[in-house]
Amino acid sequence: MSRATDRQLLLPDADALVLGARSGAVLTAQGEIETLTFEDVCRRLDGPPMLLCHTRSLARRTGRDGLAAFDVLELFAFVHPARVCRPTPAGLAAAVGLAAPASIEDSAVALRTAAVALLSALTERNPGGSVDLAALAWLMGQSGWPWAPVVRAALGTADRPDPAQAARALQVWHRLAPWQAEAPPPPPGQHPVEPADARRLLAEILQDGDHAIEDRPQQADYASAVCPAFAPRSDPEAPNLVIAQAGTGVGKTLGYLAPAVVWAERNGAPVWVSTFTRNLQHQIDGELDRAFPQPGQKRRRVVIRKGRENYLCLLNYEEACRALPALPRHGVALGLMARWAAETRDGDMAGGDLPGWLPDLVGRGRSLGLADRRGECIYAACPHYDRCFIERSVRRARRARIVIANHALVMIQAAVGGLDDWNLPLRYVFDEGHHLFDAADSAFAGHLTGLETADLRRWLIGAEAGRRSRARGLRQRIEDLLGDDEDAHRALAAIVAAAAVLPADGWLGRVAGTNPASGPIGPTEGFLALVRRQVYARAAGRDGPYDLETDADSPIDGLPSAAAALAAALGDLQRPILALAGALRGRLDAEAEHLDSGIRQRLEAAARALERRGRFEVGAWRDMLRGLGEPAPPAFVDWLGIVRLDGRDIDVGFYRHWVDPTEPFAQAVAGQAHGVLVTSATLTDGTGDPELDWQAAQARCGASHIAAPAIRAEVPSPFDYAAQTRAIVVRDVRKDDLDQVAAAYRALFLAAGGGALGLFTAVQRLREVHRRIAGPLEAEGLPLYAQHLDGIDVSTLIEIFRGEEHACLLGTDAVRDGVDVPGRSLRLIVFDRVPWPRPTILHRARRARFGGRRYDDMLTRLRLKQAYGRLIRRADDVGVFVLLDPMMPSRLAGAFPEGVTVHRTGLAEAVATTRDFLGAGAAAPDRPQTESR
Repeated sequence: MSRATDRQLLLPDADALVLGARSGAVLTAQGEIETLTFEDVCRRLDGPPMLLCHTRSLARRTGRDGLAAFDVLELFAFVHPARVCRPTPAGLAAAVGLAAPASIEDSAVALRTAAVALLSALTERNPGGSVDLAALAWLMGQSGWPWAPVVRAALGTADRPDPAQAARALQVWHRLAPWQAEAPPPPPGQHPVEPADARRLLAEILQDGDHAIEDRPQQADYASAVCPAFAPRSDPEAPNLVIAQAGTGVGKTLGYLAPAVVWAERNGAPVWVSTFTRNLQHQIDGELDRAFPQPGQKRRRVVIRKGRENYLCLLNYEEACRALPALPRHGVALGLMARWAAETRDGDMAGGDLPGWLPDLVGRGRSLGLADRRGECIYAACPHYDRCFIERSVRRARRARIVIANHALVMIQAAVGGLDDWNLPLRYVFDEGHHLFDAADSAFAGHLTGLETADLRRWLIGAEAGRRSRARGLRQRIEDLLGDDEDAHRALAAIVAAAAVLPADGWLGRVAGTNPASGPIGPTEGFLALVRRQVYARAAGRDGPYDLETDADSPIDGLPSAAAALAAALGDLQRPILALAGALRGRLDAEAEHLDSGIRQRLEAAARALERRGRFEVGAWRDMLRGLGEPAPPAFVDWLGIVRLDGRDIDVGFYRHWVDPTEPFAQAVAGQAHGVLVTSATLTDGTGDPELDWQAAQARCGASHIAAPAIRAEVPSPFDYAAQTRAIVVRDVRKDDLDQVAAAYRALFLAAGGGALGLFTAVQRLREVHRRIAGPLEAEGLPLYAQHLDGIDVSTLIEIFRGEEHACLLGTDAVRDGVDVPGRSLRLIVFDRVPWPRPTILHRARRARFGGRRYDDMLTRLRLKQAYGRLIRRADDVGVFVLLDPMMPSRLAGAFPEGVTVHRTGLAEAVATTRDFLGAGAAAPDRPQTESR
């Protein structure tokens, strides 16, 4: 028998199944292909376990819970951890070096062939390194992993390992190298970056290696224009602030990285590059491969920084492993996480090298839930402290030259009193600068809600009786730091006692009156119950699927007194919190000559966390409560609201936001730096008045709150949008008739031959259109994916869309912001209607502050402009942009690039234009290419 045949015998005796939108295909274990209806697929799934791809997505689409299957993605995660692949048969085929399937039947064959290739990899080498794969597979098999016997056979192992050996296979922390402490870095230099320096390094980067990039004059001009952000500061009260708009295709990432690298290397200090999304962090990291071509050099020079909640906590992971005997069903998830933890670059679980689909398969509680999400870190008291992924990242960032962060991390840590590093950055680059306003809005807001207050209770008290949780309370985390200080012990006891005023588990049912056994307990739940009553009494759209809100003015009877009682109760909590923080800082001072560095760090971290919670969180809540019923301070807007998900309440609370959140951003972040570059392709919105556009752009990035004037720079796109694109407004489709809207999407997507992105202003409209068009598109070989419907996270959906030239994707703003798809994979964008801002209470206040209708128009033009900019990413791209809204006013046409004419046509003409301009007839697939999910 040949070795190839031998490998095939390793496969389980199971059929391979893929499911399109309305039909499926099966490759039987005997090698026969069958085409199935949707109903046939559902019946087959009720039989013996089958070879599938992304079981959770398929189970969700077919309405089956607890679907048992041989998921080939799980096998991939075991054999090739810390490697990312698209969660489709085509993605698996590409990941193991196979040809892409050309039909749904080919996809079933590819699924089985990919499984053979993965098992063959186990027979030819040991990809586990120091991990005992056979023992790990056995342990996972004890938890019901169907691949376990197949994997162990591929490894040539039949013996049962002893329990200690199996347990060691999970203990990846022993195999991680510890980080080493180092002395603080010296202060940075003050050497400027001249335009010639930036141009010189940019030229070297572009020509480096075997894949040289053609020089673009606009890119070099841009690199020169942003150099003033890297000059020594002259004004002690203001940074050198540069606001730079770079049209799509300029190459702004390498354009700003060139002067940033020059400054960082020359002055021996990091430049913090901040962007909006985690995925873009990793794209920027990839661009830096050209600036630092040696992997070892890049690892020393470049660090990605994210919030603590993005990294695997080894202590949480160890505790989950210890609980495995009592919770054996978690063994599969922990085994796959062990494989990843042993191979990961930096422990980053959100946008890093953990496949985005893995948490969907194994459960978020046993993957993403293993991060430090509640501020429970015990720092140097943790047995894994010197191997901690988070601490390693923090220390590497202190000596790096480029730190790639995100707006949320920079803003939130600034909001609570500075970055968690002891040396603040002096130079920032804010890429995707058009998102600064929204990022600051999130970071500097006050939310007194059920979820926020319950989270504080968990942070203070920890896991309570009857609740299965790893949460460690304040007493468990810091009691050993208090020594013989009786005042500190009394403060700790007072904190734990006072925390009882905060909501306990089950608070939402008690507040909403759906728990017949109990009404609201304590002052917080009592206050929230009255808030909920006022919202339901006054909010519009209470029977709809969206969040509800009402003004905080003219409160209902009982709400002011409930607010006063809660403010007093929170004062009883705040005082011992701040007293304990003071006691810890007192010990730092009194015992300075005796404390070792680990204890010092724990004391400092605990004091800072207590001050943050007590002063910035509890203190802000008390300020809000004391003013309830009175007009909000002029800089703020208050309201009461209920957050809803799929038509059900999930949170209720009292909200306060800055009307202009760039004011605290300018004070806490930009104003403390020496140089700041804010850059984007869409800083200005296109009113027709350049000066007005720039003034609005400066207002939205905080420049109006900086003492020194900002330096403006603009480099236009090199693309010929008039020749490469078409912009169409369809005038004969009723946007309130979803049958007509769906028919338009179907016709346009078919005319383009796929490569189409449908954008929606409401999730419900997306769902209805998807239901109507998925079958017809599948019949023509065009797979359709959808946010909120496929059981797949947004970043993974975008990767699938990027990798399949004829796929179509439906999504909302999250998809629009995340799409960066060059080539024919994105050649058509369809908006269901004009994306006007949602009329909320917060928007009402900002509309009044920033110009009324002009503010609405600006936000809408920016959304259209940002979407249009996704259409052309390379010089040879072509694309069509369609808006299905005959009511689009002509004043919004400034959103489109100069030279682009907006054609107002009927749907038939729009379809013909799309087909003719994109040449879809020649590019459409010869055979169906529907993918499995």
